[in-house]
Amino acid sequence: MFSTDMTDRKVRVRFAPSPTGPLHIGGVRTALYNYLFARRNNGVFILRIEDTDQTRYVEGAEQYIMDSLEWAGIKIDEGIREGGPHAPYRQSERKGIYKKYSDELIASGNAYYAFDTPEELEQLRTQAEAKGETFNYGCTTRMSLCNSLTLGEAETQKRLDAGEAYVVRFMMPDNEDISFTDIIRGDMVVNTSTLDDKVLYKSDGMPTYHLANIVDDHLMEISHVIRGEEWLPSLPLHKLLYRAFGWDSPEFAHLPLLLKPTGKGKLSKRDGDKMGFPVFPLYWPYGETAHGYREDGYFPEAFINMLALLGWNPGTEQEIFSMEELINAFSIERVGKSGSRFDPEKVKWFNHQYMQRKSNEELAELLKPLVKEKGFEPAADKLLTLVSLVKERAVFVADMWKESDFFFIAPDSYDAEVLKKRWKEESPAMISQLIDVLASIDQFTPAEIEKTVKEWITASGQNAGNVFNLFRLLLVGASRGPHIFDIAAWIGKEETLRRLQTGLARITEK
Repeated sequence: MFSTDMTDRKVRVRFAPSPTGPLHIGGVRTALYNYLFARRNNGVFILRIEDTDQTRYVEGAEQYIMDSLEWAGIKIDEGIREGGPHAPYRQSERKGIYKKYSDELIASGNAYYAFDTPEELEQLRTQAEAKGETFNYGCTTRMSLCNSLTLGEAETQKRLDAGEAYVVRFMMPDNEDISFTDIIRGDMVVNTSTLDDKVLYKSDGMPTYHLANIVDDHLMEISHVIRGEEWLPSLPLHKLLYRAFGWDSPEFAHLPLLLKPTGKGKLSKRDGDKMGFPVFPLYWPYGETAHGYREDGYFPEAFINMLALLGWNPGTEQEIFSMEELINAFSIERVGKSGSRFDPEKVKWFNHQYMQRKSNEELAELLKPLVKEKGFEPAADKLLTLVSLVKERAVFVADMWKESDFFFIAPDSYDAEVLKKRWKEESPAMISQLIDVLASIDQFTPAEIEKTVKEWITASGQNAGNVFNLFRLLLVGASRGPHIFDIAAWIGKEETLRRLQTGLARITEK
């Protein structure tokens, strides 16, 4: 499952989102893969909130992240609510930790102070762009810029004592090949001459992502870092930071992107808005609101099952997995390198599959509030029967109402195409006879209604297709719904006769 040099370390993984907005389903998938890997290896799953960028912090986003994971069935072992041996789990509350490590890197010669102002750096970028080049603060430029390497110790200390704004930059080695291994992508080599001197720490006391996540992963004893592909370019720096500190590095696995349903690029909210599907697990109520899978009627099990297979291949034909089955089958090595194309119709297919697997009792409980909201409260046994009749056609619980509204509400109009095709000169007489036949039935059950009506059709020489289609039209108003005898039995003899009589009167009056 993982390399031998890690086997003596307990598996500890973390999901470390930033509270800057709603959690994208790609983030939920990252959390899910971390969770499955932890459970598969009897490990620990940690939620760490990385809020070092306070300028982008969004009120409510942190709670949204936790609510999303809870709805999805991803259980947190250590986190800001759960606590744990490495608390606090919110980076802004760990602010006092990071300066020590920034100072350590400076003392060891792996980092330096830089005093260049944002305006000066922007001017350098502009000048480089004018020449068709890209400005890079690194080994080829650092010695001509305003930093502790060029200013000397005395001037640097003077500026620090004066409270001048600064950043701490990592000193990237010059022209060194850095070799590293990714569990998913294999062995890679990057030359440091292509990398810049990243900012690690700022004079306001806040670390950047690069320093904070390395320090926290080390202190929290993270064994495996499983994160999105967008962090792959940062891996050489992170490996070098571990080396600079003299720490053992965790193993890394960078997950493939979730791709748009059509075209090129990463799945975005715009794709969902355009094609009518959510890209967030829950409704996002702040600022530019967005709908979510929960509110759109998806079951969390179906949502998770879908996400698990977007990038991971179990190696079998199996598609439906419980969370327990996912845990038992999951392995990082079976996650692909290529991006996975998101298919909104496949998500609906998963939800339909889970709908069919739920008991009638469970679905009746889910449908009951919706039916009550419409003003109806059928007996428990009748609601169970209703669910059994319509659930096969339903993708969502709300669909069961759409598939059954006519059980509760008599039609006030009739499908014009069916009328044109089926309503003949002899139809009024046929419906009148059908009313008499139905009125004669004592046990108004589906089987008895079917038996009696079919005997009448045979004896009277009626056209069965016309009888059944007009029977349905007058009960339902259109050509939809389960077996007509089930509908008639459910609404009852009195209501069945009333609908037939009303329909006959309305159509013949035209």
